[in-house]
Amino acid sequence: MAIVDRKLREKAEMRSRILESAKALFAEDGFQNVSIRKIAEKIEYSPATIYLYFQDKDAILFALHNEGFRDLFTRQKHQAKIADPVARLRGLLEGYLEFALQEPEYYDLMFMLFTPLPKIIKTAEWRYGRRAYRMLVKTVAECQAKGHMMNTSTDAAALGLWGAVHGIASLLIRQRASMLPADKQADIAREATLMLENHLLPFPADAGLHS
Repeated sequence: MAIVDRKLREKAEMRSRILESAKALFAEDGFQNVSIRKIAEKIEYSPATIYLYFQDKDAILFALHNEGFRDLFTRQKHQAKIADPVARLRGLLEGYLEFALQEPEYYDLMFMLFTPLPKIIKTAEWRYGRRAYRMLVKTVAECQAKGHMMNTSTDAAALGLWGAVHGIASLLIRQRASMLPADKQADIAREATLMLENHLLPFPADAGLHS
């Protein structure tokens, strides 16, 4: 049993090494410019080793994409416990930005890097990405039921909120906000997200300041 456990652990560790190396290479060089051989060279193994774990480069991309969304969805589940939909939506937006700031390589791969992902997504297996979006849409719908964003369809409101926070995150990740002090960019991004929330999702006057 100990031998079996060790082998399983070693396989999991090798798979993780492959994914981490591929993620870094995709972020540095672009998906189109990275080959299986290049990933193998980075981990100092032969390409044949990679093929023991993944069918091709697309399979590696799909696994990374799914892991990124699983991380994002896991973070969102904590916000899902908030009963008030306005506070919950604020938490989802702020949590989304924090994910982008803390996991820039994953975020770049999931939302910004040009890849053939739409062609290789397996609908039945891409559950975390769909769950993350459904959680946002459900929360937006509940906010609309309370009188917010009434003149916009639920899908359009969800896309607009997502797009606004994505824009803030992408400016920082792709280093397009260099006019701002480097050590203050993250805080300014958080403040910008809070400004968006306060404009679209104001708390009642007696609710106090949002923390």
